[in-house]
Amino acid sequence: MTAPRRRGRPSAESAGDTKQAILDAARTQFAAKGFAGASMRSIAADAGVDASLISHYFGDKARLLVATMQLPVNPVEKIASVVEGGPDGMAERLLRTFLSAWDPHRDAFSAMIRTTLGSGDGQAPMIQLARNVLITSLLGVLEGDDRELRANLIAGQLIGMATMRYVVRMEPLADAPIDDVVRLYAAPMQQLIG
Repeated sequence: MTAPRRRGRPSAESAGDTKQAILDAARTQFAAKGFAGASMRSIAADAGVDASLISHYFGDKARLLVATMQLPVNPVEKIASVVEGGPDGMAERLLRTFLSAWDPHRDAFSAMIRTTLGSGDGQAPMIQLARNVLITSLLGVLEGDDRELRANLIAGQLIGMATMRYVVRMEPLADAPIDDVVRLYAAPMQQLIG
């Protein structure tokens, strides 16, 4: 006869299994339903855990999405540090943070972009990351009636530049120093920020 399941957080031994079950359920749901369609409750139900454990281990749904992608950097934390400074000078902070985080992981970024473009899937992880982390964070800072379009344009500028730098590897952008890219690219991006 097995012992009854205790309420509360899992023991240290089972914590790894619990986290993995949550990640597996989240990957499946994000792939099938997209970020908006997958709920914390349904992910928890599929994983066989209480929904509060998702918050305990991962924080929120955006952080859970990032965890499912096994990225070498945490874009939620990176973008949070950029937007907390407000709109003034945000383009320079955004570019410098993005390039400093991804330059050492060019191959990982390239693989994400190639997978996204090759899939034709509007719910691909890179698209969900752009929409639900980058654009959502920008919307918290931008003002005006056209802020959603501007947030999408900023994301497009950033991802387009990164695609040319990391995937296409077009020179001289591919090997340009970060300071040069920021100096030349921040001003037009800042116009969209306002």
